Amino acid sequence: MARMDTKQTLAALVALAQESRLAVFRLLVQNGPQGLAASKIGERLDIAPSSLSFHLKELTHAGLIASRQDGRFVIYSADIAAMNGLISFLTENCCGGVSCKP
Repeated sequence: MARMDTKQTLAALVALAQESRLAVFRLLVQNGPQGLAASKIGERLDIAPSSLSFHLKELTHAGLIASRQDGRFVIYSADIAAMNGLISFLTENCCGGVSCKP
């Protein structure tokens, strides 16, 4: 995914503006493309299955995570291209075109 548009960016920011969803997203980013089963996410973050299901749905609808079937498990992973698109949108006009070296 290239740079997000305003509507996509707002959906992503709304999805991430909640403590559990932000924790889930960060955990999935850390785990890379192999992802994690929903049960493992819940165990690691101590989130009840019913709450986790809601949070995963919100992150999926925002386009920040993807899921795939692996046998009887659903594996979730961060959509790194979407994350990069969000970062690109947020930093597009950084420093007014002047180099931003700290």
